Amino acid sequence: MRHLFLWTGALLIVALGTASAQQAGSAQASEKESGAVNPVVLMKTSMGDIQIELFADKAPVTVRNFLSYVDDKFYDGTIFHRVIETFVIQGGGFTKDLKRKETKAAIKNEADNGLSNSRGTVAMARLPEKDTATSQFFINVADNASLDHFDNAQRFGYCVFGKVIAGMDVVDKIKSVETGAKGQLPKDVPLETVEIVSVTRADK
Repeated sequence: MRHLFLWTGALLIVALGTASAQQAGSAQASEKESGAVNPVVLMKTSMGDIQIELFADKAPVTVRNFLSYVDDKFYDGTIFHRVIETFVIQGGGFTKDLKRKETKAAIKNEADNGLSNSRGTVAMARLPEKDTATSQFFINVADNASLDHFDNAQRFGYCVFGKVIAGMDVVDKIKSVETGAKGQLPKDVPLETVEIVSVTRADK
């Protein structure tokens, strides 16, 4: 079993194994069946725009939390501080001068919602303890089934709460930037800052 720890100064992504997640993907295939309209946010970055649909029907607590940060303009001026070309791009916690932002209380982990960490999905980063996500999120740049929920207390998973619906080319540009150690972050930091200029609701 392979263990991969991503140091973030606040949150960790822990990948455990590479087991398949057939059941986890089934909910994504039918996410539109209810007919409900999910909210969409526009993330403007220094490398281009990304549109993200939020699965309020599958991850209501997580989406409500994320939108509260959006409405507070918390993400404006933050950065993608962790980039691994074959894994994820992660942001939402640090300013351009690599200062960690103060967050709200941690939320319940909804990783058991049946959604899979497939390429293009957006999920919450957290500490090893399951209910520790706050503001940081990551976009999967590959199919990362090892991050999915399993019916096992030690492998609860990382909650998928959205999906990139436009701008995946921008995500791919970000994942390809040169990285290294920077400030207090020991590795995987873009050497040229990738800023999240703003995140706003697309329907407002």
